[in-house]
Amino acid sequence: QFQLVESGGGLVQPGGSLRLSCAASGFSLTWYAIGWFRQAPGKEREEVSCISISGSSTNYADSVEGRFTGSRDNARNTVYLQMNSLKPEDTAIYSCAAKTDACSNPIAHWGQGTQVTVSS
Repeated sequence: QFQLVESGGGLVQPGGSLRLSCAASGFSLTWYAIGWFRQAPGKEREEVSCISISGSSTNYADSVEGRFTGSRDNARNTVYLQMNSLKPEDTAIYSCAAKTDACSNPIAHWGQGTQVTVSS
């Protein structure tokens, strides 16, 4: 059974950092680009990052450019999102999604999401 499981969310103060993980089971992430999405209450879902299969290329939304960094460890079948300088507006449910071959392709598998709350 294909499954993506996110972890690492939580409550953090403004200016703080979190690292999200997206672990796959039942399939190998080797053949998938991985996107990170977030959705805040009352707002549309936003793709904040997408990392290529090799990890050599990562795209970022303007809202997180320079603060978030994507990485992957294909040997561990896991993708990461390092989030620094967090702001209250980063509060959302963050989900990872696997896209076959490239970031421009449709989503094949979704994770269940993890809550990130940035508040003092």
